[in-house]
Amino acid sequence: MTTNPALARALAERDYNNPTPVQLAVLAPEASGRDLLVSAQTGSGKTVAYGLAMAETLLGVSVKFEAATAPKALVVAPTRELALQVQREFAWLFAATGARIVACVGGMDPRQEQRLLNQGAHVVVGTPGRLRDHLERGRLDLSALSVAVLDEADEMLDLGFREDLEFILDATPPERRSLLFSATMPRAITTLARRYQRDALRIEVAGAEGGHADIEYRMIRVAPTEVDHAVVNVLRSYDAQSAIVFCATREAVRRRHAMLQERQFSVVALSGELSQTERNHALQALRDGRARVCVATDVAARGIDLPNLGLVIHADLPNDAESLQHRSGRTGRAGRKGVSVLLVPPFRRRRTETLMRELGIETSWSAPPTSEDIRKLDHERMLHDAVIADEPNEEDASAGLALLAAHSPEHLAAALVRLYRAGLPAPEEVADPGEPRAARDLAAGRDFGGASGAGSVWFRLNIGRRNNADPKWLLPLICRRGNVTRKDIGVIRIFDEETAFEVSLAAADRFKAVKKLDGDEVVFEPLPGPPAGAGHAKRLDHGKPPRGLPPSEKPAHGRKFRKGPPPGKPADGKAEQGKATGEAPREVKPWGQGKSERPPKSRPPKVFEGKPKGKPKWRP
Repeated sequence: MTTNPALARALAERDYNNPTPVQLAVLAPEASGRDLLVSAQTGSGKTVAYGLAMAETLLGVSVKFEAATAPKALVVAPTRELALQVQREFAWLFAATGARIVACVGGMDPRQEQRLLNQGAHVVVGTPGRLRDHLERGRLDLSALSVAVLDEADEMLDLGFREDLEFILDATPPERRSLLFSATMPRAITTLARRYQRDALRIEVAGAEGGHADIEYRMIRVAPTEVDHAVVNVLRSYDAQSAIVFCATREAVRRRHAMLQERQFSVVALSGELSQTERNHALQALRDGRARVCVATDVAARGIDLPNLGLVIHADLPNDAESLQHRSGRTGRAGRKGVSVLLVPPFRRRRTETLMRELGIETSWSAPPTSEDIRKLDHERMLHDAVIADEPNEEDASAGLALLAAHSPEHLAAALVRLYRAGLPAPEEVADPGEPRAARDLAAGRDFGGASGAGSVWFRLNIGRRNNADPKWLLPLICRRGNVTRKDIGVIRIFDEETAFEVSLAAADRFKAVKKLDGDEVVFEPLPGPPAGAGHAKRLDHGKPPRGLPPSEKPAHGRKFRKGPPPGKPADGKAEQGKATGEAPREVKPWGQGKSERPPKSRPPKVFEGKPKGKPKWRP
């Protein structure tokens, strides 16, 4: 990989005998001394690749660096974790060359960084914001720079660092060598490369499997309300040495971190609200084995490299294929195998399949691990556990004989099982939402066995037209409360004060188990059969209409509920027929039988003059 003896020894000590594809491409003869635009995924060994490429420019045939003055190389990374990781990689790679490597990242003491820069540095690694701050204050001199590296450039642009990057690159000498690494190549990256690179050699090393050939992707069906339980069972099922659980928000990180702690997992959290000291402690706990699970947001986990990370769980699904790549790239690094598990609610299945097609990955769906599956795995692991499988030493054998003298072997074996299980988090009961119906089933509509309702069950809830009931928000409400998809819902009949809806037989048991939520007056009740007509429906609550709906389940128009219509006005404001309460419509008296005997005045028909006001109510 290199002809420099100092670097060759460092690589040999780390068992770098088989270079990765990106390392071979960057160190190829045609790439020597040129600007490079490299498309490489995270975990592909690119840090060592551009470290060796930098050494070729900085050292030449020399074995050691000269005395440190102004920096000769600059590496810009999107996050503190990635910048500090690059510093650690360079520390062992350049250990025998006498290189001084200084990190300048947000969250650290800038005065300490200033003192290190004043003492001289060969390589500076930092984040865009902190590097720009040092440049503006005159603490960082880039006039002697020979190599500039942008690591994960696409992520830096996504995080809004374009102006900072341009400011930093404008402060470097125009003749410096530029190495730009990015997992994806959007138009913004190519524009940046054309502006700041000269005759750059473009290198594509992403594989046909989305660049992660060592990652096994698994999609697990899960009910929307059971995602947390599924996370517990997936962690218990795979029993990885270390795992990371991705969440969409800081609040989700806090909630799932507390949930896993309560269930006896050794877990840490990573989010943007933590200080740098707290983040460092969390990462160190993962590295030394004191913690095995990390709950994190996308940005907080950017760039972290855990050597034994074998499992990535997407508790909240990513928004695009790039985010999925970056998340999954935390595992399967440097030739190691890893598993990426996506927990997919039924309403996100189509979007997930689209993401996997964009990455060229075949989808493999399965149900969440059940508690029975996990207990079987625990039994198998216990039989092969080193505590049982290894030969006991003399002291342990003597203690075992003493126990056998006092208790029967069956009693001791049962006690051993209890001790083994006591240290394991208990699995959760998780239901499988099931596979979606085939296309031919959808063609039959939602009659579930015909008009007789033989293949369905009817339910009702205490929301009607007086509550501005509308299928647009009723259908999502019904699906969420029953943990079903819209394909399981048939006919929906909305009456003045309640709504009747049809549910497939397969999903009926879930609705029967729906419980009333605290502070919510929405009530689901089974019906003996389909409503025969308007007179069949009756009020469910016999009192006030439901209140306290969540924001996503409130009527679209935001009108307040009331007990009834104003005096002398129909419930729906228009007509009385079809009321669920069975009240008789108001009698309309003919002219001449009311208080006034005078017939209505005859008015001439209106004639259209000029442009009509407002929008037409219909269009031909």
